Amino acid sequence: MIRRPTLLILLLLAVSSIYQPAFSQSTQKTFVYGDALPDAPELSVRGSNAVGVQTIEVVNKNQVDVLSFAKDSLARYDRKLTLEVWYPTTAPAGLITYDEVMGQNCNPERPIIPFSFSGRATRKAAPLLKDGPYPLIIVSHGYTGSRYLMTYLTENLASKGYVVVSIDHMESTFRDADGFPSTLLNRSLDDLFVLNEIARLSKDKGSFLAGLVNTGNTALVGYSMGGYGAVNVAGGGYSPQAVELFGGMAGGSKALAVRMRGNAAFEASIDPRIKVIVAFAPWGMERGLWDAEGLAGIKIPSLFVAGSMDDVSGYEKGIKAIYEGAVNSDRYMLTYIDARHNVAPNPPPVEAMQPGLNINEYLRYADSVWDMRRINNINQHFVTAFLGMHLKGMAEYKKYLDVPVESSAEVWTGFKPRTSIGLQMAHDAPEK
Repeated sequence: MIRRPTLLILLLLAVSSIYQPAFSQSTQKTFVYGDALPDAPELSVRGSNAVGVQTIEVVNKNQVDVLSFAKDSLARYDRKLTLEVWYPTTAPAGLITYDEVMGQNCNPERPIIPFSFSGRATRKAAPLLKDGPYPLIIVSHGYTGSRYLMTYLTENLASKGYVVVSIDHMESTFRDADGFPSTLLNRSLDDLFVLNEIARLSKDKGSFLAGLVNTGNTALVGYSMGGYGAVNVAGGGYSPQAVELFGGMAGGSKALAVRMRGNAAFEASIDPRIKVIVAFAPWGMERGLWDAEGLAGIKIPSLFVAGSMDDVSGYEKGIKAIYEGAVNSDRYMLTYIDARHNVAPNPPPVEAMQPGLNINEYLRYADSVWDMRRINNINQHFVTAFLGMHLKGMAEYKKYLDVPVESSAEVWTGFKPRTSIGLQMAHDAPEK
């Protein structure tokens, strides 16, 4: 018979192993978000560079204040954006603590709850310049979210020789979420502004970014509303119906028309420095944000990532319809069979599992079918292949993307035996 204290210890060890796996890809015993699990595909492991991280703030002055349109159709304001920047460093590898919150400030049923989690980076570390300048990756979170929502991916990509800039979109984060029209209008505008600001700082001798980043070779990675913005930035102009819908939401404002297909200002804004997009669960297609003509405007390579049971963005009439409509893009679509919307975030923190807490704090991160750590590793693998092929000219990475449609058909390239299951990969070349 096992005595009660011994039984209790065994139970505690079993529970703790769920959150602190013994496996680690490094000599450090601490497991952090993004570390490769034993069944991780080949390209998910971190690169050879240690990672530095810094926080900067930028201000986009005199922007349309769409949330004040009901009172003042001429209202303007300054948009303050906090950016987290990960980059290769000369410093030794280290652990960092990120301070985050869950909840939603505009929802009294979901109060703000602070928490922290670990990463593999060093704060304010000296940049590694000798191998630069590095391609730029801009990361855009969902509504609501934050710049820390995908650290498993941002750190991983920085370790592979990229400068990764993740945006806190004003009025769209856990801390400051406000009316949805702000996110509809500003998401793509924020992305383009940040690109220009990073280009400016890359030439500023007083900035750590000087000589470090090549903004002429940029990728845009977005999740949910971040994916919505990425599709628009890539050339997917909004439909006339979308502009009418937005006008009704924002007190008659036609501010979104500047991002509509056929608008001269929109066409002029399509930035040749942005070479590719990665859109995780992009929102909007089911709501009529795009039509065939608008999606045909996407002419750069694209990678879409979806859950086949996405109940936020939709799958058949949502993400898959965007993929199918982007006929002028060399495009891939990775599908997690039976997953819902959360195909991009970090795993849920322990704090999200407290008894009595609003279940949406857990469901902000978790999937009820897939292990989020497994999703994270698979995302690292395919995003590494896609960006390496297009931003770094690594033609050998194409084999990781050109796999059979059904993962159960045979072992996908880069996957261990018995591990490529529950996935689909579609690929279509441009029509012209």
